[in-house]
Amino acid sequence: MMIDNKLNHNQKPLVSVIMSCFNGSKFLKEAIESVINQNYQNWELIFWDNKSTDSSPVILKTYNDERIKYFLATEHTSLYTARNLAAEKATGDFLAFLDCDDWWNTNFLSSRSVFFNSPEYHFSYSNCNHYFQKKDRFEKFTNKHLDSGFIFDFLAREYLVKISCFIIRRDIFQKESKFNKNYNIIGDYEYVMRIAEKYKAFAIQEPLANIRFHQSNFLDLNRKMFFEEYLNWFLSTDFRNENYKKNKKYFSRQLLKLRLIRYMPSFLVNILKKNR
Repeated sequence: MMIDNKLNHNQKPLVSVIMSCFNGSKFLKEAIESVINQNYQNWELIFWDNKSTDSSPVILKTYNDERIKYFLATEHTSLYTARNLAAEKATGDFLAFLDCDDWWNTNFLSSRSVFFNSPEYHFSYSNCNHYFQKKDRFEKFTNKHLDSGFIFDFLAREYLVKISCFIIRRDIFQKESKFNKNYNIIGDYEYVMRIAEKYKAFAIQEPLANIRFHQSNFLDLNRKMFFEEYLNWFLSTDFRNENYKKNKKYFSRQLLKLRLIRYMPSFLVNILKKNR
């Protein structure tokens, strides 16, 4: 459901936008302004400065908006520890997560109005666009129909939820274990799978977020680390659990695929993704 006019924020639930930042100045302005420019205006931005040494905090402080709340970490931590600490500062009914190199379409929040008013759903996700910075090119992430309800099987077999497309009720986030601080890359994947096993999703087919691929986050090293962390996750998973047991072959296929592309040159990875 798209809402073109800005909503009366006094009558709408508060959304806490969690943005953890470490030296993200290059694209930070675009991320922040994509929140400010939302049609849905009842939000707060929890900006967690993970001890940045660049101009990120200076950029953040140029915005004179009481809804933007700045927190400086006492020490630099892992991404997922920082996310958890930032979420503790949230006061909203819902938590959304935006990486500081991604950005939202103006209707990212307003398109969730049905979800906000449907207590039978616990989290929401949408399609997204991939933006390749070097080539200045957008690609829709998937043409698949996104499932609502209990989507664990769908995620195990067909789809990867991007955290910048994800919103969850804050009481659910507080009730469940939070992001696993032992991961550096696959913590989003592990968290969403864990939530999807127990809770119902509300899907939005439209791409509402833009996931940026650039030199800093599209390194061969990151692909190798993703494989290693996924392997550790796979080996530690209890496949006696029925949900995981019936999907083990799909997890195994993903592991083999990640192993294949672990040392593959980046241009071949792009070809593989384009033809998936």
